Amino acid sequence: MADHGGGGGCCPPMDLFRSEPMHLVQIIIPIESAHLTASYLGDIGLIQFKDLNADKSPFQRTYAGQIKRCGEMARKLRYFKEQMSKAGLTPTPKTESQGDINLDDLEVKLGDLEAELIEVNANSEKLQRGYNELVEYKLVLQKAGEFFRTAESSVVAQHRELASDEIPEESLETPLLTDQETKTDQGKQVKLGVLAGLVAKGKSMAFERILFRATRGNVFLRQSSVDEAVVDPSSGEKVEKNVFLVFYSGERAKNKVLKICEAFGANRYPFVEDLSKQEQTITELSGRTSELKRTIDAGLLHRGNLLQTIGEQYERWNILVRKEKSIYHTLNMLSIDVTKKCLVAEGWSPIYATEQIQDALERSTIDSNSQVGAIFRVLHTKELPPTFFRTNKFTDSFQTIVDAYGVAKYQEANPGVYTIVTFPFLFAVMFGDWGHGICILLACLFLIFKEKKYSTQKLGDIMEMTFGGRYVILLMSLFSIYTGLIYNEFFSVPFELFSPSAYVCRDTSCSEATTIGLIKGRDTYPFGVDPAWHGSRSELPFLNSLKMKMSILIGVAQMNLGIIMSFFNAVYFKNAVNIWFQFIPQMIFLNGLFGYLSLLIIVKWCTGSKADLYHIMIYMFLSPTDDLAENELFANQKTLQLVLLLLSLIAVPWMLLPKPFILRAQYNRTHQGEAYTPLEGEDQSLQVEANHDSHGHEEFEFSEIFVHQLIHTIEFVLGAVSNTASYLRLWALSLAHSELSTVFYEKVLLLAWGYNNVIILTIGIIVFIFATVGVLLVMETLSAFLHALRLHWVEFQNKFYEGDGYKFHPFSFTSLGDDDE
Repeated sequence: MADHGGGGGCCPPMDLFRSEPMHLVQIIIPIESAHLTASYLGDIGLIQFKDLNADKSPFQRTYAGQIKRCGEMARKLRYFKEQMSKAGLTPTPKTESQGDINLDDLEVKLGDLEAELIEVNANSEKLQRGYNELVEYKLVLQKAGEFFRTAESSVVAQHRELASDEIPEESLETPLLTDQETKTDQGKQVKLGVLAGLVAKGKSMAFERILFRATRGNVFLRQSSVDEAVVDPSSGEKVEKNVFLVFYSGERAKNKVLKICEAFGANRYPFVEDLSKQEQTITELSGRTSELKRTIDAGLLHRGNLLQTIGEQYERWNILVRKEKSIYHTLNMLSIDVTKKCLVAEGWSPIYATEQIQDALERSTIDSNSQVGAIFRVLHTKELPPTFFRTNKFTDSFQTIVDAYGVAKYQEANPGVYTIVTFPFLFAVMFGDWGHGICILLACLFLIFKEKKYSTQKLGDIMEMTFGGRYVILLMSLFSIYTGLIYNEFFSVPFELFSPSAYVCRDTSCSEATTIGLIKGRDTYPFGVDPAWHGSRSELPFLNSLKMKMSILIGVAQMNLGIIMSFFNAVYFKNAVNIWFQFIPQMIFLNGLFGYLSLLIIVKWCTGSKADLYHIMIYMFLSPTDDLAENELFANQKTLQLVLLLLSLIAVPWMLLPKPFILRAQYNRTHQGEAYTPLEGEDQSLQVEANHDSHGHEEFEFSEIFVHQLIHTIEFVLGAVSNTASYLRLWALSLAHSELSTVFYEKVLLLAWGYNNVIILTIGIIVFIFATVGVLLVMETLSAFLHALRLHWVEFQNKFYEGDGYKFHPFSFTSLGDDDE
């Protein structure tokens, strides 16, 4: 086995067929070198620690205080990132390390920076609020001043009108009421108060209505809209507002008006009726706003410089804090011995990584100046190890497809090896068109060329999924080009790529081409479907027959591969019962029926016979002794059918009955008067399987084992039929893709071309492109992908794949995410 193969290389030494051999290790670490040891082990990332303190709460663990410190520093860093985001700044990407920084020093520095930033923000917010209030106050004075000037000009106009009516004794100073009226209405004279402010334009109508109702119409309200939206001092958001003036009489009315203003969030400002004083106040406000603006700008510049300084170091600090937090989380999983001088760790690691781990332990002892080195030893256990496959960026996406169904049990045969070829091939059988394949290939090559850029960016969900599967899409497109050449379809158009068509017209006019048909005049077309078939009367019957039979051949071949994989599993785990009473009867049953059908298809192709395969297969069951007559494809076919039918019938009880009885005998032989402890030696996996359903219970439940075997047998027998039929989806989707492509080409592109109009042709081309991309290159690709996924998960993997393992998750700094807590 080669040394560690990383996930980033192109082709590292690896063995994908079975997961890496693992062992359980115990490490006894002196307390003074524990932190550095965990750091070095996190760098190599090849050990998965077990939690030896599972019975303790997070607050009872040894390093709870350090984790709390790291959590607080992480909170401060998140606060800095949030502030930088608001200021439109981005943290500077990671640069070369500028020297190690101590965690204690970093904690102090982050605290000082947070305090300074909070103070700067508070001052800036206070100044900005004051500035916004002054701006609003200035607007109120300007708009209210307009009210009073308008009122004054209106009074002047009225007096001029009265003067024109020749009432000379009245002037501007003449009281509105005569002396007699004044005497009679002396008790009715009141002084009006005024309130001024701003209210949101959207609330102005409701504000006016509530004022009227609350005071029973005993107020006078004037409103004027502000031309531009103003920043509200309370919320800091831009809001469109109206300036209002409320004239009231009496304290009760005033109190009501104040409460209504408060309820509507209206900002009130002091107001004087004297126009000269208003002008003077506006001048003062202009000076104060200018001064405040300069102060705010200086504060923002200081804040920007502070955030810029933080941004330059942010990534470095963030990585350090996340590393420290993960180290202490890991140390909390270790148990501390009674002397309080060392920590005991247990975990899983690949066998090949033993040397690297021991080297890391030695380095940590030397670098921490510890008097005692860490002790490393391997523990023997019957616990099932985690599953670990060494993958690279090419094989990882295929392994992810398999793991989505279920993680492989430790060292069982991995279908991911075959999925690299079979998955894109089954996709291509349904998607066969070399024009569409080239389009997908170009899009995929773009993702591959941009992978360095995209791998460091945060992409959307769909884009991230597409980018992660770029190498799957690459093979899917290449296989689609291959099957498209076999089908001879380029956007549904056939081409004579490899030679002229083998078929020619009967005469020079070619008038009988669509009635009687063509005749063979040249050598057989060397590769794929002859282009003459496309557009002919017999195109659909011919292609349907070809693709349907091809689907059955592919399906039977892949199901046989799945059963053969179960044989390799049984041999590897020394499970003789599964070889004799599962693998052999399954092979006989599947190939006695559908293997025989595949043989008939191949013989019929080779001999050119007109035998009816439906008739042969149906009457093989209904009347196995009847004479085949014209449906006989080879000598002694009837005898072979009888033998295969008999073997298939025998295979069913062969699968069902012997295995439960053998497992019970095995249990009785090895567990007489003992608790269940698997013996080391041969057929160890049989003993495990005998108790698989009981999940560790000591009693052997024969009824459970028998029912389990009965279900397994029925599932296989019925599945052999249903799974073979399921592979016909290859034919159905291939036909659907071809017909859709033909419809878009003939009914959109050619139809638009026939009008001899540039506008119609342009519209036709645009519709054709959108239909091809949207339907054929997106929806059909997704459909074929999902169907290929189902064929692998259900029809192929259920023949041998248990998928009940658990994944190897080593303690590694490379797997730390930005949101790790």
